[in-house]
Parts: sequence; C-alpha cells; structure tokens
Amino acid sequence: MRDFLLIALYAFLGAAAAGLLGWLVLRLTRRRSVAVSLTVVPAVTVTAMLAGTLAVCWAMFLSSHDLSVVTTVVAMAAAVSLATAVLLGRQVVRRSRELALAAREFGDGGMFRPPPGPAPAELAALSRELAATSARLAASRERERALEASRRELVAWISHDLRTPLAGLRAMSEALEDGVVKDPARYHRLIRTEVDRLNSMVSDLFELSRIHAGALALSPSRVSVYDLVGDALAGADPLAREHGVRLVGDRVDAVPVEVDGKEMTRVLANLLVNAIRHTPSDGTVAVTAERRDEDGTVVLSVTDGCGGIPDDDLPRVFDTGWRGTEARTPPSGTGTAAAGAGLGLAIVRGIVEAHAGHAHVRNVEGGCRFEVTLPAAAMGA
Repeated sequence: MRDFLLIALYAFLGAAAAGLLGWLVLRLTRRRSVAVSLTVVPAVTVTAMLAGTLAVCWAMFLSSHDLSVVTTVVAMAAAVSLATAVLLGRQVVRRSRELALAAREFGDGGMFRPPPGPAPAELAALSRELAATSARLAASRERERALEASRRELVAWISHDLRTPLAGLRAMSEALEDGVVKDPARYHRLIRTEVDRLNSMVSDLFELSRIHAGALALSPSRVSVYDLVGDALAGADPLAREHGVRLVGDRVDAVPVEVDGKEMTRVLANLLVNAIRHTPSDGTVAVTAERRDEDGTVVLSVTDGCGGIPDDDLPRVFDTGWRGTEARTPPSGTGTAAAGAGLGLAIVRGIVEAHAGHAHVRNVEGGCRFEVTLPAAAMGA
C-alpha cells in the first residue's frame, strides 16, 4: 500500500509540474489562434503523462531499457495526439475564417449566408444567431426605407396641401383689400372654411407627431363599445346625409373595453369619414362590433362601398401620407385635411397600437373593411 501511495505521489508531482507549465503557456498564448490552444492542450496532456511516468520510473530505479520503452510509447502517443490536435485546429480555424468573411459581408449591408459544410455545434449556433440577426436587420432596414419614403411623400403632399389653400386665402384677401368683391360675406365664409381646413391639418400633424414620439397620453376607462359606436355614428350622420350614404350599425355588441374614450372616438370618426367619402351616393357604410371569446378581443369593423383597394396598395393603407389611387382621392373642396393629407388612417393605426391593439384592412365584395382589434375588458369587473 505504501509503494502504491508513493507511485501516486510521484506521478502527481510530475503531472502537476507539466500542468503548471502548460497553464503558463496557455496564458501566454491566449490571444493567439484557437489552433494554438488546441495544440497546447493535448501537448500538456501527453507531457503530464510522460512527466508522471518518468518520475515513477526514476523513483523505482527502472533500467534504462525499460525507461526507453516507456518513453517511446509515450512519444508515439504524443505524436498521434499532436497530429490530431493540429488537424482539428486547422479545421476550426478554417471554419472560423469562413464565418468571419460571411459576417463581414453581412456587416457591409448584405445578407448573412452561413458557410456551407458541417461545423462544430458552437459555430453552427453562432451561424444561426447571425442569420436571425441578419433577417431582423434586413427587416429593420426595409422599414426604415419605407418610413423614409413615406416621410418624403408626406412632405411633398403637405407642401402641396398647404400651398393650395394659402394661395386661395391670399387671392381672396387681396380681392377684399382691393374692393373688387361683390359679395364680401361669401369670401369671408370661404376664408373661414380654408382656415378651418388648415387648422385641422395642423392638428392632425401635431397628433401624428405625438404618436410617433410615443408621447400620446392616454386616460383609459371602462366604456361600452355600443356607446363608442353610437357617438361616432351620431357625429358622422350629417356628413353621411350630405353624401347620400346610409349608416348602418345594428350589429354592435355591448361589450366593455378599457380605452381612452376620446381617442377611440377619433379612431371611429376617422374610419367613418374615410368610408363615407369613398362610398358612392346611395351606398351603405356598416359598422359592427363583436367579442371574440377565443382570444379575448373585441373587433370593430367599418365596411364601405369604395369598390375595393388594389392588392398591392393594401399594405400601405395605414402609412403616413398615403392617399392611394386617384379613385380614392376626395374631390377638391370636399375632403377633410386628414383625408387630403393622408394622415387620418395613420392616426388610426397609431392610436389603436397605443391601446395594445392593431388595425387591419381587407377587401370584401363591393368595397373594403377596416377592422380594429382591441383587448376586451373583463366581463365581471
């Protein structure tokens, strides 16, 4: 037993010395290639085994022949281990370089394409994460390009929409100033109308800027969808009568929601005004509201008779400044500022998303349906 403990002690001391030396080498080469580390590790292992064996052999006073035999066996094992480590290190380094080149292309604005061929689990996981990050960045760049294009279009449209009434106001004020107007009261009424349109446009721009800045302050309270729809229909009824459009709201469930009543009334008003102005005379605009128990939401929908929206334009309906084709552009002098500047539906989406909901539009027979989905309030509250 004593001899066995001495052998273990000598083997440990020899291996420990080799391990300490290997640790120092790894620390000195920690900034070098991973291939160096992969080579050092088996070298340390073999050296530790050799050192322990030599220490035991020296303590046991083995013959030189036996010592050379043991040394030869360990040397062969070291050669095989080092060759394997070098091959593995070169493979890992090659794969890492391929991954670095792919990441460099991805960083220059392209898409990340994982290098072909098998790879270690860690590098494969890194490739998957880079691919997922590349997809997210590509989507973000696409959204940024779309937003920038929307902003440019909005600036152009707002400039046009502001220039037109301002030119009219200037012409009417000069005519009044020169005294060449036969009916000043009519000109005063027209000036007041144009000023109201400009004020409405500025208010919409301010509201949209608050939404985009995340500064829209909500005061949610428990209200019934039935009351929200009733107030919106009452407010839109004069405009509907003027355009000869029927408003229908007989499929509205009295379900509760936690929303800001003022902002949601604005959402419904914008949708109704948009639907009325794009529905021909003698057409119908229908409002419905129902609770979906499967996902605990309330869906409010406004269906018009506009004839439908081209499929290519459906994804852009709620974009800032988008006004669609000429067929969906209100005639001059009849559209609100929100409709003329393309801000009404963008405001709708912003307010709905601020309530943790989402807005959607789809084509139906004879027109299109705008749907607003909101979280339903607890029925027992």
